[in-house]
Amino acid sequence: MILFTGAKDHHLYEDLYNAIEDDDIKEVNKILKEDPKATTTRVSSHGDTALHIAILSGKIDIALDLVKKMPKEGLELSNDFGATPLSLAAITEKIKLAKAMVEKNDKLVTIKKGITDQNSLPVIVASMYGRKHMVHYLYSKTPKSLLDGSDGVLLLNNLITAEFYGIMEDHNGDYGLHKLAHKPSAFASGSAFPFWKQWIYKLPDIKNLHDKKLVNDEASNLLGCIFKEIRGMSDLELQRMEIDKVVHNAIKHGIVEFVDELLTYNPDFIWRKDKRGRTIFSHAIILRQEKIFSLFYRLRPKKSIVASRHDIFHNNFLHLAAKLSPPAQLDRISGAALQMQRELQWYKEVESLVQPKYKDQVNESHRKPDSLFSHEHKELAKEGEKWMKNTVGSSMIVGTLIAAVMFTTAFTMPGGNEAQSGLPIMLNTDRNTFLIFMISNGLSLFASSTSVLMFLGILTARYAEDDFLVSLPTKLIFGIACLFVSIVTMIISFAAAMYLMLHKMLSWVSIPLIILSTLPVVLFSALQFPLLIEMVIRTYGSTIFDKHKKHASFVKKPLQTSHYKKEGFQ
Repeated sequence: MILFTGAKDHHLYEDLYNAIEDDDIKEVNKILKEDPKATTTRVSSHGDTALHIAILSGKIDIALDLVKKMPKEGLELSNDFGATPLSLAAITEKIKLAKAMVEKNDKLVTIKKGITDQNSLPVIVASMYGRKHMVHYLYSKTPKSLLDGSDGVLLLNNLITAEFYGIMEDHNGDYGLHKLAHKPSAFASGSAFPFWKQWIYKLPDIKNLHDKKLVNDEASNLLGCIFKEIRGMSDLELQRMEIDKVVHNAIKHGIVEFVDELLTYNPDFIWRKDKRGRTIFSHAIILRQEKIFSLFYRLRPKKSIVASRHDIFHNNFLHLAAKLSPPAQLDRISGAALQMQRELQWYKEVESLVQPKYKDQVNESHRKPDSLFSHEHKELAKEGEKWMKNTVGSSMIVGTLIAAVMFTTAFTMPGGNEAQSGLPIMLNTDRNTFLIFMISNGLSLFASSTSVLMFLGILTARYAEDDFLVSLPTKLIFGIACLFVSIVTMIISFAAAMYLMLHKMLSWVSIPLIILSTLPVVLFSALQFPLLIEMVIRTYGSTIFDKHKKHASFVKKPLQTSHYKKEGFQ
C-alpha cells in the first residue's frame, strides 16, 4: 500500500522543490534515491507533488523521469485545485509527457474533480486552453461514454469556440448546431477576405490561407456529420432540438454553408415553417441575407411554389421584402441613400419572383406591399435625402470655386500677351507646355461646371422612393467623377503654369511645387474614391444575388477526410 504525505509537511521537502525549480536533475535524483516516497509527497502549500511542480515549471525532462519513478497510483494525485499532473500537462501541450502518463495509467483520462479550467476531464482542460494536438490525443484515449452527457456538450462548445472542427466529427449533437449557427467565422462566407484573397482562397493549398481554409473545411465536415444524423428525425424531435431557432440564427449570421448543407441532406426543409409560418427563404428576406437567398434559384420550378407561401400574419414574400432591413445589415452600407438603394434592390428582386396578384394583397395590418414599404422606409428616405444634400452641398462649393478660378485663369495668361496681336507670348516660346496649360484649364472649367449642374440637379430632385434606385446615385456618380476630373486637370494646369514661369530661372523651385501640387488629388482620391467606387458597383455592378446558383442543385457531397486523419498526429 502506498502512503502519500500530506500538504502540511511540504516544508520538509523544500530542497526537492528548489532542485526542480533550478532544473537540477542530479539533485532531484539524489533526493529521490534517499527518499523514494518523495515522488508522491506534497511539496508545496497548495498540495502539489514533485510532478506537479516540474510540469508547472516547464522542466519536462525532470517530469518524464518522475513519471518513470512514481507508482501509477501516484499519477492520480491532484492538488488543492483538483488538477492532476495530466491536467497540467494538457495545458502545456507536451504530448510526449502526456503519452508517458497515460501509458502508465490509462485511468488518468477519466479523472474529474470538478468543472473548472483545471479539474475537468483532461481532454476538456486541453480544449479550454486551445491545445489542438493535445485535445486530439486525449480525445482518442478518453472513453466516449464519458462524453455522452454535459461533458460532451462542454467539450463540443470548447472545440467550436476554438475552431477545432476536425476532432469531434464522430461526436455529434443538436448543441453543436446551436454553436455553429453562431459561428460565421468558421465558414468561408463569414471570412472577411479582401477580393484578391477571396480569389486566392479558391486555389488549392496556398500556404498563407491554408490554415483558415482548413478550419472552414473541417467546420463543413462537422456540419455534414450532424445533418446526416438528424436526417431521419421526426418532427417532434426536431422541435425538441429547436431546429427552427438554430436555422434562424445561422441565417441571421449569414452562414450560407449551414443552409446549403441543411438543404443538401434535408431538401424538404424548403417547405418547413416555423411558429410564425416562415420558411428558410422568408427569414433570408427579412434578415437581408442575399447569399442565402441566392440558394432560392436552385429550386428551379419549385421556387414559384415556395414564393407563394404566407406567414401567420398573411405576409407574402413581397411584404417581407417591404420591411426595413435589420440595423446590422444597414450599417454595412455607406450612407442612408445607398442603404435606401439596397432596400429597393431587394424589393424589386422579390417583386420579380412572386405572382403579380401578390402586389395587391393585404396583410393582417391591411397594408399592401408598396404601402408597407413606404411606411417602413419613411425615416430612411428622409435620412437618404439629407445625406444626399449634405454630400452634394460640400462638393458643389468646391466645384463652384474651381469653375471660377479656371474661368479667371483662362484670361490671365502666364508670361502675358503680345502688344500688337494680343496672342500669348508663351505660345511661341513654349508652345507644347502652353497648350497643355490651356487644354487642362479648359477641361477643368467644363468638368467643374458639369459637376455643379449635376449637383444642382440632385438638390432640386423630388426624392421619390424609386429615385434612390438609379436616378440619384447616377447623378451623384457623374457629379463626383466630373469634380475629380476638374481637380486633376486644375492641378495639371497649375503645374504647367509653374513650369512655364520658373523652369528657366528657378527650376529647383518649380519641380517641388509641381510634386506638392499632386497632394490634393491624392487626398480627394483617398476620401471620395471609395464612396464613388461603392456607388458604381452598387448601381451598375452585378446584382446582389448570385443567380448563377440556379444552374446548380442540392447534390449530396461526400464528407472530406479530416486533416488529422490525412496527416497523422505528432
